[in-house]
Amino acid sequence: MNTNSQSNLTKETSTNISVDSSKNLPLVAIVMGSDSDYGVMEQAEIILKQFEISYSISIVSAHRTPDRLVDFAKNCLKNGYKCVIAGAGGSAHLPGMVASMTTVPVIGVPVITKTLSGLDSLYSIVQMPGGIPVATVAINGGKNAGLLAVQMLSMNDQDLSLKIQNYRDSLRDEVLTKSMNIFGN
Repeated sequence: MNTNSQSNLTKETSTNISVDSSKNLPLVAIVMGSDSDYGVMEQAEIILKQFEISYSISIVSAHRTPDRLVDFAKNCLKNGYKCVIAGAGGSAHLPGMVASMTTVPVIGVPVITKTLSGLDSLYSIVQMPGGIPVATVAINGGKNAGLLAVQMLSMNDQDLSLKIQNYRDSLRDEVLTKSMNIFGN
């Protein structure tokens, strides 16, 4: 993907903490099959912002914009992405198609559907053939997809690793505080 097409494809964040700061590129790409998926994918965006991870976000439909999908997926490495979070509903081919065209790790987010309550999306994403993995989170699991991306990036970033541990500690403290306030223990 050339620089001009990248700007047409994505919205990039201005926050930029980077494992690869020499290139100053977004580390994570968030893509979704439709604007109706944004409510779920926004949860991943919120997490990336919270952890100050640079990212791009865009709509890339596997079925309605196949050329755009190919351009995006084949250029993930060139564009500096260390991880892709891909969400889709229904037939949910986007995460698997991206994974088939890049070696960048892909996290699939099945988006709930009216017809089959998201089970169609889940099965489509989780049942990838051997050799083309997609890490799959729960139906509507945008938040956990964002956290998984942060954890992946933290493997090479000690400061980020500390931030994710502090986040987990805050979850623990929240539960203990609630237990003390409600039950006295």
